[in-house]
Amino acid sequence: MIIFRYDKTFDGLLTVVFDAYNRKIFPDRLLAEGEPEPLFTDECYSVITQDYKSNRVWQGLQKKLMAATCNMLKYVWLSEQPGSDELIFRYIRKVFDSKHSIEINFADEDVLQVRNLANKADKERLRLVQFVRFQKAADDIFFAPVSPVYNVLPLAIEHFADRFADQKWVIYDLKRNYGYYYDKKNVTEMTLDMTENFPGGKLDTKLMAEDEKLFQDLWKGYFNSMTIKERINPKLHRQNLPRRFWKYLTEKQ
Repeated sequence: MIIFRYDKTFDGLLTVVFDAYNRKIFPDRLLAEGEPEPLFTDECYSVITQDYKSNRVWQGLQKKLMAATCNMLKYVWLSEQPGSDELIFRYIRKVFDSKHSIEINFADEDVLQVRNLANKADKERLRLVQFVRFQKAADDIFFAPVSPVYNVLPLAIEHFADRFADQKWVIYDLKRNYGYYYDKKNVTEMTLDMTENFPGGKLDTKLMAEDEKLFQDLWKGYFNSMTIKERINPKLHRQNLPRRFWKYLTEKQ
């Protein structure tokens, strides 16, 4: 068994592809540094991420694949599912080794898995866009906690920067402990100490703007007044609005 070790970044994975073709040695497993090797390991190589190598591979993919398919590979990477990097590696290898396009060859298990996993990540991105709720802090910065199943926050940030271009805001992924700050001009990745001022992942009451609590109460009242009790369908409601989002929704508190 041949093992390649790399830094578990997307650019690192593309560098793995470059090195594999350069050496004409293709890995059976991809591991992070420090991960234990399988029992029967024949060779093990360490790959150092290099931009010019990853760029070469990405440019090659852009020539052979549609832009939507290239995006699918990024979505699969951000799904963070076990073995997703090995799936992407196998897919890329098939792209380069085939004389014909493999993009719609869904008889191939890897092509089908890439499509399905990318669709799941994209669905989670859409839910993130739909169900984010901001809380206004005393310094006029709007804060929104999220914890998506997949690491799709980077895919949704452009939407929020366009939609809320006139406001300062922070959207923070509690599950992965990172987020993005928008200052009306630029988006910056950031981390916060969530242990003090964010009980339960929400903005502490003492940090809220004076009118935030009022607006939350008004929104809850509007939500309740618009509800037609005779038409409540809990099963359909949970299907359209998964319960895992409820803890961040003002109207559900």
